[in-house]
Amino acid sequence: MATSRSSSGRPGPGGRRAPGSQGGQKPRTGQGGTSFQGGKGAPARGPAKAGTAKSGGKGGTSKGGAKGGASTGAGQDRGPRPFASSEKSARRMPATPYRPPHRKRRPKNPPVDRLDQHDPDGVRLQKLMAQAGVASRRVCEEMIEAGRVQVNGETITELGIRVDPDTVEIHVDGVRVQLDENLVYYAFNKPEGVLSTMEDPEGRPCVSDYLNQQKNERVFHVGRLDVETEGLLLLTNDGELTNRLTHPSYEVPKTYLVQVRGPMEKGIGAAMKAGIELEDGIASVDSFRLVDSTPGHLLVEVVLHSGRNRIVRRLFDAVGHPVEKLVRTEVGPIRIGDQRQGTVRRLSRTEVGHLLASVGM
Repeated sequence: MATSRSSSGRPGPGGRRAPGSQGGQKPRTGQGGTSFQGGKGAPARGPAKAGTAKSGGKGGTSKGGAKGGASTGAGQDRGPRPFASSEKSARRMPATPYRPPHRKRRPKNPPVDRLDQHDPDGVRLQKLMAQAGVASRRVCEEMIEAGRVQVNGETITELGIRVDPDTVEIHVDGVRVQLDENLVYYAFNKPEGVLSTMEDPEGRPCVSDYLNQQKNERVFHVGRLDVETEGLLLLTNDGELTNRLTHPSYEVPKTYLVQVRGPMEKGIGAAMKAGIELEDGIASVDSFRLVDSTPGHLLVEVVLHSGRNRIVRRLFDAVGHPVEKLVRTEVGPIRIGDQRQGTVRRLSRTEVGHLLASVGM
C-alpha cells in the first residue's frame, strides 16, 4: 500500500504529501548530507556530494533554505576564523636571519694642528709609509694608532697628520723607513779573484763587471775584501750610510767563515778573544766558534768589528794557522744566505731599515 508523508516527515495515507507541504520546508538531514524539498509538486532531489545539496525554488534555484542562503551540515567543521582572539596570542613572527655585527665605526680623527710635526701641505703619514713599502695603508693606520710610529723622534697616534717627505724621518718599531727612492742598496756575493773596486786600469775583474749597466745607477762598495776573499760586499749610493758602516766608532760586526789546517791547540780561541799583538796594535775577535772539522782541516766562525786591512788573515797567521779559505757571510744585520756567487741582489726595505738602524740612522 502506498504511503504519503505528513508535514512532520512521516508517510501519510495514500502515499501523498500531507496538506501544507510546500517548498522551503525544513531540511531533512541524511547520511549523505542535506537535501531540500522543492516547490509545488516538485520531487525532492537525492543527496548531493557529501556536503550541501541545492534545490530549486519558484522559477530558479536557491542555495540553502527558503531565503536562498547557504546552509552547512550540522556535522561539518567550519575551522578557525582567520583572526580569532584565541589565535592572536599564538601567532609567531617569522625567524629573523642572522646578521653579523657591524664593524665598529672609527672615531673621527682628532685635530692635529697642535702637533709640531704636522705640515698642512704635506702627505698623510699612512700614505707615505705605504708608498715606502712598509705595509698596506690600512695596516699602517693600525701601526700609527698602536703608537709604533715615530716622526722626527715623536710618537704619533693620530691618523690625520701630514708630513713633508723631503725632510721628515720616520721610524717604525725603532727601524727607520727609507723614503728617498733615489737611494739604492745591493748585496754582492764576490767571487775569489775579483777586485773590490769599480774599475781597474789593468783590466782585471772588478765589481762593475757584475752590475747591470742598463740601470745607469752610480753605486760604490762599502769597505773592501781582498782579492782572495769571497763573500758579502755591500753596494750603495748612500754616502752617509757608507761613512757610518766603515767608521770604527759604530762597531758594525762582520762575520767570517775561516778554513785553516788542523788540528788546533786548545786556548787559541780564548787568546784571540783576549787580543793578539800585531804590527799595528792589538787586535781581537768578538766571538770564536768551531763549526766543522775534517781530517787535516778546521772550519771556524769568527765575528769582529774591526775594519783593518786583512785583519782576519793576520790574526790567524799570528796564532800559527794560516788561512786556506776565507768567506765573509754577514755585515751587521745583512746575510749572504744562499745567494749564488757572482750575483747582485737588491736589499729589501726591511733589510735596509735594519741596516740603517744598526748605525743609528
